[in-house]
Amino acid sequence: MIAFTLFSLILPALVSAHGYVAQVTIDGTVYKGNSVGTTSTIDSVIRQINSNSPVKGASNPDLNCGTGAQLAKDVASANPGSTVEVLWSGGTSGISTWPHNTGPIMHYMAKCDGSCSSYDSANAEWFKISELGLQSDGSTWYQAQLQSGSPATVTIPSTLAAGNYLLRSEIISLQLAMTEGGAEFYPACIQLSVGGSQTGAATSSEEVTFPGGYTDTEAGILTPNIYNPPITYTFPGPPVAAFVSGGSGSTGSGSGSSGSGSSSPSASPTPSSASPKTVQTSTPTPTPSSPINVGGSPPSSSPTTSAPAAPTATPSSGGSNSTCKRRKRSLGERSHVVSNARMHKSRMARSH
Repeated sequence: MIAFTLFSLILPALVSAHGYVAQVTIDGTVYKGNSVGTTSTIDSVIRQINSNSPVKGASNPDLNCGTGAQLAKDVASANPGSTVEVLWSGGTSGISTWPHNTGPIMHYMAKCDGSCSSYDSANAEWFKISELGLQSDGSTWYQAQLQSGSPATVTIPSTLAAGNYLLRSEIISLQLAMTEGGAEFYPACIQLSVGGSQTGAATSSEEVTFPGGYTDTEAGILTPNIYNPPITYTFPGPPVAAFVSGGSGSTGSGSGSSGSGSSSPSASPTPSSASPKTVQTSTPTPTPSSPINVGGSPPSSSPTTSAPAAPTATPSSGGSNSTCKRRKRSLGERSHVVSNARMHKSRMARSH
């Protein structure tokens, strides 16, 4: 009974320690997602997953669009240069904020054969359009900004060719990635129809499949020194496609962020240039008050050596009073002798 009670208390904490995409906003239009489960309650552009637990293992088929991902009924309209805000939530109902703060946020796209609402993405060819890692301070991850309720923001490449695409938003949580198989993958897929008249596209060498795009032992997924600063992080997977920025693709090594447009969480303030050390030094260290124990030794609970001084004076004072008392007793004794002599003399006179 006790074990069941403890489990019932721990279970909500375990559930809220994971998450999913609850909402997407594209150029100001909000698209709600379904809660985690197997039954859709609304028509959405976000493919519903049946568990908010992370995908484990780089060869797991759920690495594609999330655990048990189902086709969504709707498709959102977008254009080259559109701003997409992906709201990651903790728990299963979208009321909690994202729980993790260590690891990259990456976005991929893949072209659908026909409408994305009926497209099986098992063999989709994905190209990377953005990657976010560490902020400028070199120790705080952009993922940490999601904990305050900010969305992960990505821009549709400005030269992307028109067509139907899946947008794959992915968080890799690295808090357990010091050992092989410890990385936690959180992928989610959004169904888009991109307009315009551009012609930009990734090359085949820049495309990967999921699973297939990662290995469990590559840099950025197996990270034994993730908590040993200074952190140098290498993004896993392919580089950001060259057409995204109009130049060469990202090398993926030691980069804080790269990709299309503004990819950082939009609602968060610009990271401060002040490092934690600066914050610490700007706060004056409290000056200790003068110690009562001048010698520096810890105070003792027993009386100090000066304490017996008061009792020492008492016997001296008490001795003086004793002398007075002794003097008063001597005078009394002499008066008693004289009185007895007078009484004896009076009795003798009467007898004669």
